[in-house]
Amino acid sequence: MSRELGTVDHGRLLAAFSAEARSLGEVAHSASPDSPVPTAPGWTLNELLKHVGSVYWQVLGWIREGRRPEPWREPLPGQPVVDFYAAARTELEVALADHDPATRAATWWSADPTHGFWRRRMLHETLVHRVDAENAAGFGDSTVPDDLAADGVDEALTLYFGHKLTTMGISGTRNGTVGFHTGGHSWIARAGPGETEAWRCSPREADAADAIVTGSPANVYLWLWGRVPVTMVHTDGDHELSAQTWALLRLATR
Repeated sequence: MSRELGTVDHGRLLAAFSAEARSLGEVAHSASPDSPVPTAPGWTLNELLKHVGSVYWQVLGWIREGRRPEPWREPLPGQPVVDFYAAARTELEVALADHDPATRAATWWSADPTHGFWRRRMLHETLVHRVDAENAAGFGDSTVPDDLAADGVDEALTLYFGHKLTTMGISGTRNGTVGFHTGGHSWIARAGPGETEAWRCSPREADAADAIVTGSPANVYLWLWGRVPVTMVHTDGDHELSAQTWALLRLATR
């Protein structure tokens, strides 16, 4: 499978996942487990860490069993959540490194049925929740490297907006296109009744969209994931269409 589905190579994805997963665990150790998570209302830091650990175990099931595993794994009775997370992180790091990213794997996206899908998906799952954890711990502004943020914009648009909404049977109420520019890349997201799709494009094509969103890679990435206010990106054109894209992604990524 070519890297046309992403903007960062597989080696970088794996190294970044390992670093982000370790950082998330360290942040969780540094604050009270009962700390609320401002960027994920209703969660505490402990619940966030349990969620990510459960996702890791779920992905290990996909990799080992070749299908979506059931049931969702929870900590054992009396098992500290930090230990539950650490065990899952360690095993997933090994599993991702042990498989050639180009080889076939069971995934939930038919466009990328490879082990590389899981490297990318787990990096962004972890990176977004590391930002959540830093907010809960009161670390202030979080840093997201530009290359990873641009890749995360690509994933949010092509995987979640362009694929997951369709599988959920959800689409927009207004027809229109939104162009995105950041990190040297451009995209189009098109929505309307019965239609949601997104793709990478030329800057000129993005400029012809009904609305245009621009900003630093980190801000556009975290805006698409609902982690920063709308004021952190710049929008031109039909603001209702850019708001519709944001709202649809809230449904796709919840």
